[in-house]
Amino acid sequence: MATIGELKSVLRDALESSGALGQLRARIRAEVFTALDDQREPRPQLSHENLLINELIREYLEFNKYKYTASVLTAESGLPEVHLDRQFLADELKVREDTSSKSVPLLYGLVSHFLNSGDDRGKVFLRGSSLPTKSTAADKGAGTDA
Repeated sequence: MATIGELKSVLRDALESSGALGQLRARIRAEVFTALDDQREPRPQLSHENLLINELIREYLEFNKYKYTASVLTAESGLPEVHLDRQFLADELKVREDTSSKSVPLLYGLVSHFLNSGDDRGKVFLRGSSLPTKSTAADKGAGTDA
């Protein structure tokens, strides 16, 4: 006859191997976040860039079945519950897709493009975003008697 400790161990192993234990832990985290989230505090308005980035991340999370993480992202970031249309995202990012790329999140295609780019000119030059940058102590002349 098995002891209670042995039964707990077998049950935990079975739940871990099926992935159910991880899902339960993620669900508990999401529920705790929802319970602690102060809905009275207004969310900052999403910039256009943040909306696109968050939507790319949400598409990636849901594709990989990280649904509780996606639900926390949606709640915490203030994303609308209704997803942006994928074609709209592709158009905004100036991305053209073929049939095979439509079966995976846009983020995969973007990363793949940069990883496999055979561009001989070197690295891509990234410009700063249109988002305001946070000023730092160095920007304010910290330590100087102005």
